[in-house]
Amino acid sequence: MELRLLATFEKVAEVLSFTRAAAELGYAQSSVTSQVKALESALGTELFERLGGRIRLTAAGERLLPYARRMAELAEEARAAVAAGEPAGTVTIGTMESLTTYRLPPLLEYVHHRHPAVRLALRPTLGDATRQALRQGTYDLGFLMEAETEHEGLESEVLAPEPLALVAAPGHPLAGRAGLAAADLAATGLIGTEPGCAYRDLFERELAPWRPEFLEFGTIEASKRAVASGLGIALLPRIAVQEELASGALTALDWEAPFTLFTQLAWRRGKRLPAHVLLFVEQARRLARE
Repeated sequence: MELRLLATFEKVAEVLSFTRAAAELGYAQSSVTSQVKALESALGTELFERLGGRIRLTAAGERLLPYARRMAELAEEARAAVAAGEPAGTVTIGTMESLTTYRLPPLLEYVHHRHPAVRLALRPTLGDATRQALRQGTYDLGFLMEAETEHEGLESEVLAPEPLALVAAPGHPLAGRAGLAAADLAATGLIGTEPGCAYRDLFERELAPWRPEFLEFGTIEASKRAVASGLGIALLPRIAVQEELASGALTALDWEAPFTLFTQLAWRRGKRLPAHVLLFVEQARRLARE
C-alpha cells in the first residue's frame, strides 16, 4: 500500500466526496477515483459504497481508516525525526469565534513570525464538532471552552478559566439593580449566540424553568451590537466585551453565572504529536502562563 493512496483514501473518507477530496488535495477528480480504485485493487475489497450521487464507507473502509491515519502520523513522525533544523508542517486547529478573535491572536502571530515553516489552518467549529473532528483525526488540535475538562477519547489541558459577563445597554431596566436572580433575567429580552456554544447552552439551562426565548444573533459581534441597541441582555466571555465595558457602551449586570468555563487545548488520546504540533502546544502553554 502506498502512502499516497492511503492519504487520498483518508481525505475521501473524511469529506465523503470524490469531488471535494480532489479540490482539497489539488488533484483532478479522475485521479482521486483511480487512486481509490488502485487501493481497493491492492486490498482486494471495496472501500466505498456508491449510492447514486453519494458515497459511504464499507465495513472494510471503516476498519482501514484508523490504520490509514496511524500510518500517516508515523510517516510525519519519521520525516520530523530525520529532518534537520526548523520544525515544519501544517497544524489543523479547531476553534471557536471568541477564542479565535480575542485569545489566539498573540499565539498565532508568534508562531507565524518565529516559525514560518509551520503553517496554521484554523477551522471554526463549536465544542461537539471540534471533539468529533479530533477523534476522527481531521484536526490536530482543538481549542475548547467548556465546563467539563475531561473528554472521551481526548487528552485535554486546561489553559485558563474563562470569566463570563452578563451585559446590557447602560439604559436597560436591569442596569444598576443589585442582587439579580434568574427569574429577573428570564423576564427580559435575551440575546444568544448559536446553540452548541457552551456558555449559551449553560445559560439557557439555568433559565429553563421560566422557558425563556432567545433572539439568536449567531456571532459575538452581532450579539454585542444587539445588546448595545437595547434588544436584550447577553452572557458572553468577559474578554469579548472588555472594551465595551471600559468605554461605557455596555454595562455588566449584577449576576454571576453559577458555572465556570475553562479554555482548553485538546488532541486525540494516544496520538503522538509531531514536532511542529508540539511546538504550537508549548507556545500555547507559555502564553497561558504569562
